[in-house]
Amino acid sequence: MRFNIYGRFHVDVRRENDAWAVYRAVPGKRTPFEEVVIPADVPADELATWLDDIFHEYAGHGDMVEPIPD
Repeated sequence: MRFNIYGRFHVDVRRENDAWAVYRAVPGKRTPFEEVVIPADVPADELATWLDDIFHEYAGHGDMVEPIPD
């Protein structure tokens, strides 16, 4: 699942070995975003809310974390 973080950058979140793996997504590649660790028990449908909680300091008024369709 890919998410737009307030229009500033994108992250790609994947389930790997029963854990969430987070990557910084840029055109043509993705690199591990090791500073971001999502607890394994966070359900997929709550990832946008969880990412919003983590990255809220980057938000402007009315900005949202939004899923990017595949």
